[in-house]
Amino acid sequence: MTNRPQSLRALPSIDAVLRAPAAAALRARTGPARLTTLARTITEELRAELQAHAVAGTPTNGAGTRATLLAEAVNRLERAVAHEMAGALRRVINATGVILHTNLGRAPLSQAARQAVGQEAAGYCTLEYDLATGARGRRGAQVEALLMELTGAEAALVVNNCAAAALLVLTTLAQGSACLVSRGELVEIGGDFRVPDVMAQSGAQMIEVGTTNRTKLADYERALVGAETKLILRVHPSNYRIVGFTQAPALADLAALAHAHDLILYEDAGSGVLTDLSALGLCDEPIIRDSITQGADIVSFSGDKLLGATQAGLVVGRRALVERCRKHPLYRALRADKLALAALAATLDAHRRDAAVEEVPTLRMLAQTQGELARRARAFVRRARTRTNGLSFALIAGQSAVGGGSAPTTHPPTTLIALTQQQVSATALEAALRQAPLPIIARIVADRVVLDLRTVTSAEEAELLAALAAMPSAGA
Repeated sequence: MTNRPQSLRALPSIDAVLRAPAAAALRARTGPARLTTLARTITEELRAELQAHAVAGTPTNGAGTRATLLAEAVNRLERAVAHEMAGALRRVINATGVILHTNLGRAPLSQAARQAVGQEAAGYCTLEYDLATGARGRRGAQVEALLMELTGAEAALVVNNCAAAALLVLTTLAQGSACLVSRGELVEIGGDFRVPDVMAQSGAQMIEVGTTNRTKLADYERALVGAETKLILRVHPSNYRIVGFTQAPALADLAALAHAHDLILYEDAGSGVLTDLSALGLCDEPIIRDSITQGADIVSFSGDKLLGATQAGLVVGRRALVERCRKHPLYRALRADKLALAALAATLDAHRRDAAVEEVPTLRMLAQTQGELARRARAFVRRARTRTNGLSFALIAGQSAVGGGSAPTTHPPTTLIALTQQQVSATALEAALRQAPLPIIARIVADRVVLDLRTVTSAEEAELLAALAAMPSAGA
């Protein structure tokens, strides 16, 4: 009991913690107000621990106690700042081989899109300004024109993501009315977003037709009897496939049925494929132009998946329907900002010039062959063996993934670089890469850390090599 008051008297003041050289160096990173808040929290924690005799290693003499507690407070302050900085948005190297890695921001932007965002849209720009007339222009007009040209649709608009597009379309066109949807298309995507939930939020009355694996045109016809239906919803199951004993009506047949009953056919196409990508191994994703040609009245899809741009929900279709969506009050709450529109315009321009596979990173990564990846991996390992200490390398056959809820059955073959280090577990090695100054995100296969160069650009290889060279040796 005699030591406790003395220890409490030795507790450093907030001012003493902030005057410490190590703490002063943190001020520019956090700002003085935030640093003071953290210092106050830490001193209160220390006070509570001292009262509970919980600060280990605290000496009993006053001077030693004071120095130990100050050092501990500054230590904790540094850790708290580091933890906050780790939570900030940071660039990483994606060595997982998952091209559209949702947790890592999905599609990386092309050089043209980065330039458009950083140079044209970052400051003042012609977001809603017509240079020819000096009058107010229409937001997103360039992107809409590109979408119409690439899809053959009469009109287009852009909102901030594909879920927002579905909510806007259903609210505008089906609120208060019945909407038919196959039971096999009541999907859930990442983040607990479910089609039934968004339909309920829109005010549309969902009527399920068919079964999970088989839905026939006759199922839709029977559901029309006695129902005040305005819309048929077709949802592409982007992140899963039902195989085996399955059936679904062709889109053209569904369109014919809808139009015979004066209904709207709406397709939520998901990933947003603008051209035939079968040469890249993608054979089961709907091409938006085909959906329009086959009779879909309105189609929504994503900007940051296979299209290869930024997060956005793209809506194309009949002019009268798209304009109804544009005039709905919800559109203003959901519309895209200038940065997204700039990136979209640059990416869509590459698609229009038939240069997307060369210029858009998502498609360029998909286009890499196993032979090309094997050559890159062998060359990388040769360089790595001369620069790293204690790491062992092996090349193994593996598979990449499209990711992002797209093409779940497509797994492009690749060559993986397997890393091992004596006396270091795969979990610890993966964590060390992840916590490097430039984080390297890898995966673990068969108790080995593996790197897939499919998602590592040639320019990033030098940074990846430097990170491996900086890894501490086992036991160091």
